[in-house]
Amino acid sequence: VLIRADMDALPVPEQTGFPFSSKVRSETWTGVESPAMHACGHDIHMTSWIGTARRLAAARDEWSGTLIMLAQPAEELGLGAQAILADSLYTRFPKPDYNIAVHVSAAAPAGTVVYTKGYAMANVDSVDITVKGVGGNGAYPHTTRDPVLIASHIVVALQSLVSRNTKPTDSAVVTVGSFKAGAKHNIISEEAELLLTVRSYDDQTRKMLLDGIERIAKAQAVAFDAPEPEITIENDFTPSLFNNEILADRAMGAVAEAIGTNNVSEVEPVMGGEDFSQYGRTEEQIPGLLFWVGAVDPAKFEASQDASLPLPSLHSPYFAPDYDPAIATSVNALTAAALELFKNS
Repeated sequence: VLIRADMDALPVPEQTGFPFSSKVRSETWTGVESPAMHACGHDIHMTSWIGTARRLAAARDEWSGTLIMLAQPAEELGLGAQAILADSLYTRFPKPDYNIAVHVSAAAPAGTVVYTKGYAMANVDSVDITVKGVGGNGAYPHTTRDPVLIASHIVVALQSLVSRNTKPTDSAVVTVGSFKAGAKHNIISEEAELLLTVRSYDDQTRKMLLDGIERIAKAQAVAFDAPEPEITIENDFTPSLFNNEILADRAMGAVAEAIGTNNVSEVEPVMGGEDFSQYGRTEEQIPGLLFWVGAVDPAKFEASQDASLPLPSLHSPYFAPDYDPAIATSVNALTAAALELFKNS
């Protein structure tokens, strides 16, 4: 059984108000210096990982098998699991029969565990589009090919990929997260830049979205008699996370026995991404399961339900987990799941 924990923080200035709030400043992989905090709960993941290792080591006479504890960097970049697999994880170390991991949830109360069978998290693709134009004076637009206008039409047309090209029972997201162009009121720029995040579950929908983005961007340029845009789809995408249904039933059954049936429930999938998915995408096709441990103070969770006030999400500088019960629940859940899976070894 392999148990994985991710370790990296985020370039976010912590504003939780905790006495132990992070004061660390760090440099991102792109060279930008920034405050850093564990805004995605990886501090809880690491602590729970250590607690689980200690618990299983202390109970060595209760199970038989090989425990592989994997601490992974660079999850937030979507590159950590890929690098570890490229470094021959499954040949340098014993090949596991099961991969499991835990992630904190900013939408569930501390003391609970939630999970999803089948597709649980999305393919995450990043697409850059540089729209080419012909610049000039804003007072004489007829002498130009305005990339802002072309890019605006691209943004609008992209919405049809979800509303008119995606099967209604499938899930897809195309979000333009950045639109940059120009520097002055009366100058039509030479180009505009669009940065997209694209989310899907199955490979067929992913291909349809990526092909559609390229088709729409190029066609809009042709419609405005402008040069062909530059389109870059990052090769290092994060694949969708698929939780093996049989593994989920076994592990979550054991977790329910350990922490109480009322504290374990099945939830809908989300469109976030997690590179834990990479460990099951190799030729070994090892079954995997990532489940969620509630991290919200129960009183705050109840108040948010009654008042319809949104809770701080993961990656928010205000994400303030209820640490003690979240860590205890995580250790209990991971230990129970591992002990159940070792019964087959």
